[in-house]
Amino acid sequence: MSHILIIEDNLLVALDVQACVEELGAGSTDVASSEDDAVRMALSKRPDLITSDVRLAQGLGIEAVRRIVEHYGDIPVLYITANPDAVKSHDPEARIVVKPYRWEQLKTEVHAIGLVGAST
Repeated sequence: MSHILIIEDNLLVALDVQACVEELGAGSTDVASSEDDAVRMALSKRPDLITSDVRLAQGLGIEAVRRIVEHYGDIPVLYITANPDAVKSHDPEARIVVKPYRWEQLKTEVHAIGLVGAST
């Protein structure tokens, strides 16, 4: 069972992503709305996958991901953002779902990472 860390400061988007990954079979999820919360949660329980927005009300998702990966090593990341250029300038190979997104796009990307199933 996979543990997913969702870094998103918009509650409705966070709940939508959480519902989607749970439908796909995620074993557990944490939702962080700030950079520091994301790092704290990740250090408390290592995520198998991180979904992250870029800009947060407090901090940056990209920076939270950097700090988490610096601690653990490689963890798959899926950016869910309206700012894909900010991600691409930081990591040209990053997986990105552009907001506004459809569940099918999100499911396809999460399934492609291979940590959760494709049950629909």
